[in-house]
Amino acid sequence: MVGRVARLRQWLSRAGRQGRGHVPQDNVRSTSPDDVERVRRQYQESEQRFRALLESLPKVAVQGYDRDRRVIYWNEASTALYGYASDEASGRLLEDLIIPEEMREGMIEAHRAWVEEGKEIPAEEIELEHHSGERVPVFSHHVMLGEHTDSPLMFCVDVDLSDQKRMHRDLTFATHFDALTHLPKRQAFETELERALENCRRRCAGLAVIYLDVDRFSEINDALGYEQGDRLLVELARRLGQEQRLTDLISRVSTDEFVLAFPGVNQREDVHRLIGKVQQTLRRPFAVASGERRISAALGVSLFPENGLSARELIRNADVAKNRAKLDGPGGLQFFQQHHHDELVREQRMVEQLERAIEHRELSLHYQPQVSVASGRIENLEALLRWQPHDSSSFVSPGEFIPLAERSGLIHRLGDWVMEEACRQQAAWRRAGFTESRVDINLSGRQMLRSDTLARFEACLVRHGLTPRDVGIELTENVLIEAEPQVLEDLRRLYHRGVRIAIDDFGTGYSSLSYLKHFPVTALKVDRTFIRDASRQPEDRAIMEGAIFIGHRLGLEVVAEGVESAEQLDLIRGMHCDLAQGYFFYRPMPAPDIPELLGSTAGRSTSPS
Repeated sequence: MVGRVARLRQWLSRAGRQGRGHVPQDNVRSTSPDDVERVRRQYQESEQRFRALLESLPKVAVQGYDRDRRVIYWNEASTALYGYASDEASGRLLEDLIIPEEMREGMIEAHRAWVEEGKEIPAEEIELEHHSGERVPVFSHHVMLGEHTDSPLMFCVDVDLSDQKRMHRDLTFATHFDALTHLPKRQAFETELERALENCRRRCAGLAVIYLDVDRFSEINDALGYEQGDRLLVELARRLGQEQRLTDLISRVSTDEFVLAFPGVNQREDVHRLIGKVQQTLRRPFAVASGERRISAALGVSLFPENGLSARELIRNADVAKNRAKLDGPGGLQFFQQHHHDELVREQRMVEQLERAIEHRELSLHYQPQVSVASGRIENLEALLRWQPHDSSSFVSPGEFIPLAERSGLIHRLGDWVMEEACRQQAAWRRAGFTESRVDINLSGRQMLRSDTLARFEACLVRHGLTPRDVGIELTENVLIEAEPQVLEDLRRLYHRGVRIAIDDFGTGYSSLSYLKHFPVTALKVDRTFIRDASRQPEDRAIMEGAIFIGHRLGLEVVAEGVESAEQLDLIRGMHCDLAQGYFFYRPMPAPDIPELLGSTAGRSTSPS
């Protein structure tokens, strides 16, 4: 549009100069009658060409007016642009038609200066007035014919810029505002927050930033559909906005995340009051197609100036606090503390180191035997992941890096590595003649979110020439309860093929024995906490006995985890527990130590290692 207008402006300028009787210098030197006639003819032809141009521009509004600014020409494009028919406009003063009141005096003076002093009216973008009173953005160019005569004619050539301006406004809105809630996006919010912070500095006032993340919003979308999810977000944005003062700020920074800023907050009591209002907004049920839905959100809070001096720093620190709040479960609340950020930085470094550990072969599997309580014979081996950095003489605790791997998504790479290495090692032991003991691997909840995890497990068995009875899997009861129907169906298929499926850490999750009848499992591994306290706590002993009894009645094998003393062994033997695993028998050991253990008589003893 700009290039087209520029070219039109150049053409009109040339036409205007010709229409005003511009005469080349060579012609000035010649004053014969023939030359005068030739110049007059050139002038008439130029004016005819100019008028023909006006008629050939149906989408360009052209108005002509005389020395007194009365309309003598009004094309159809002018009617479309300004709303006046040609006969309505004819003979009327231009300033009474399309010139806004505040521009009229200046326009009249500009017209006078051009007619009397030869000062051209510059081309420019202006807003003129429609018949309805609305403003119309145009690029306006002026050309005068017969400039040095008693009857000069002026033509306004106006190009409609409405679409261009509308697109610019739409682009500006899309850049700065969220299309769904019409709230500012992060960048626009940061700009406004910086202004608010500058005002707080001048007033020596505080400010609070609250980062809000709706809990399990993806589940709402899955259950109700995206349209209902969007309606809920719009309603949430409306409620949050209703609670704001004029100076407060709000932004939607991602799908289910909002950031709020409250300038002028100086006391912790005021901050807690604001948090309470936000939480109360969340507690009221939201109307959805199926009735009502209640939601909760994790809230992270940062304060100016304690937790940051810039908008970006305060938002980041509130986000860090929000992520800590999510670890506390639905509806969590955390104020930013510096050690949160320090821990986040440390965890990020550990993730990077863990990625390198996979590539640089710093990972290994250690194997802990499970022994028969009755005979002391080694029945199975549980594969346990170990990480020893090359520059360290000690191992990194699995309790430290496994949860981190789950949060970062790195657990999928780790899980694939464990699956592959355990199958490779079991295949090697099978070839060496050790055919009795099964190897069990752990699958985490995050791994089971990937729909092809169990298919990859089956493919790994086939790739290494193993049978379903050679490698088993262990899952926590929470994973099973939260599993998608397709995952449970895949587990049932593996169950019927003979894969051993154990519930690990039984009793620490939902702890409901009634769930067992719904799950395709073959074994229970009772958590070590019940073994540890069973001799001293009657309640733990009762839970232990109940788990073993119900497990056997359901046809399940029962394993006691964390057996560390002869007293504990005697206790579970008296309860007729099937298998035991713990330091009383064997610590986890590297793969090269396993063949000697399996081939020795010590491997069939209940003596501690």
